[in-house]
Amino acid sequence: MISQKARMHTAEHILTAVMRHMFGSVRNLEAHLGEKKSKCDYAVPDAISDADIAAIESAVNDEILKDDQVSFEVLSIDAARQAYDLWKVPAGAKTIRIVHIGDFDSTPCSGEHVEHTAQVERFLISSYSMKDERTVRIRFSV
Repeated sequence: MISQKARMHTAEHILTAVMRHMFGSVRNLEAHLGEKKSKCDYAVPDAISDADIAAIESAVNDEILKDDQVSFEVLSIDAARQAYDLWKVPAGAKTIRIVHIGDFDSTPCSGEHVEHTAQVERFLISSYSMKDERTVRIRFSV
């Protein structure tokens, strides 16, 4: 049985990669992943429109439907530092797990994930708001 937590967490990785590809958002600025609904904040160059939200939702679902394998590897902090943003790594850590979603995304993460993206099922953006001129909050569920 695939946990809702694993589905939501994997969806967040895909959403963050979509935001990086579409808007240059390096990472989420804040995230809350819940069992029923989640939210993430992203830095964006301009205000997000309804059309942008529809495109984001579509891009996330397109990636989910590709059924990419979700895998991981463990790297030394020194090796990971050369290729990844390690902003959440605890001080003193010697290794970090990198989660790979096919060729689409690779992110340091210790959370629970699905084995294939199709297991996330449908991604739905329930609402969004601009927290300020350059920060969007996206609320979603799977």
